[in-house]
Amino acid sequence: MIVEIRHLRTIAAIAETGSFTRAAKRLHLTLSAVSHQVRELETLLGTVLVDRRKKPIGLTASGKRLLRCAERVLPEVRAAEAEVTEAQGRGARLYLALECHSCFDWLLPALDALRPAWPELDIDLKVGPRFDPLPALLGGEVDAVLGTDRGTQPGIAYAGVFRYEIVLVVPRGHALGSKRFIEPQDLAAEPLVTYPVDLERLDVVTRFLRPAGIEPVRGRTAELTSLLLQLVQSRRGVAALPRWAVADAAARGEVEIKRLGPSGLVSDLFLAVREAERGAPHLAAFLEVCRTVSVELLSDIEPCGDRLASGDPER
Repeated sequence: MIVEIRHLRTIAAIAETGSFTRAAKRLHLTLSAVSHQVRELETLLGTVLVDRRKKPIGLTASGKRLLRCAERVLPEVRAAEAEVTEAQGRGARLYLALECHSCFDWLLPALDALRPAWPELDIDLKVGPRFDPLPALLGGEVDAVLGTDRGTQPGIAYAGVFRYEIVLVVPRGHALGSKRFIEPQDLAAEPLVTYPVDLERLDVVTRFLRPAGIEPVRGRTAELTSLLLQLVQSRRGVAALPRWAVADAAARGEVEIKRLGPSGLVSDLFLAVREAERGAPHLAAFLEVCRTVSVELLSDIEPCGDRLASGDPER
């Protein structure tokens, strides 16, 4: 079968929004993923589906034929998913391990959005500075992990939630504030204030400093992003944090943010679950609500749309 449900969803989103960009945002995919999907389908079917010359873009006669199919099929699929979800929702649990200390601002609204559809879902969070989440996931201690660690352990499936940039946060008037971007050597003597986790779990250390032969100077630690920002403001050190987590503080002039390297340090936030449970409806619903709420509440992120897949996720 050439035409899949994902194709119908894409055609419907393009027809409703009149834009590849807006369709990508609605589907929680990248713009390139939507464009590639349409081109792939047009090649397989041997016909043009989208009239790209129009503003807003529209569907050709062939595209409209697929749209009529989507209008019939997608409501049936949603209804079936809802029935299965409701049937399997009783007694389900979601014990979530959280590696992303900056995520609470959007995660708690996401959990609130999940509860109406899953009122009987047992939800709990586990966060700890010395907690190793992936072994706990494999051991059944937790059911999902939200973080940036893409381990190589067998038996774990991953899906991207969103992509974001890590920036360096410095006090106002700091010498590094005059630089266009930060080089690893700039941080050789700067105390790095961090969340209370091992340095090996920090992208700024493993992907920026140590490849350049720089061993960070470990400064003070704090559980909350707001406390880390206060440590930076009081000149106790510098911090590497998600741009979306510190953009407001920078806009208020409380701190300055600088790009790490000429192209920036980009990271992905993933949801990891046990391979055997990657098809569980409540986990799929949680992933979808995380993507939706994070896009609504955060700026400076790029949505992901890959499904839960074994091993290293599609980037």
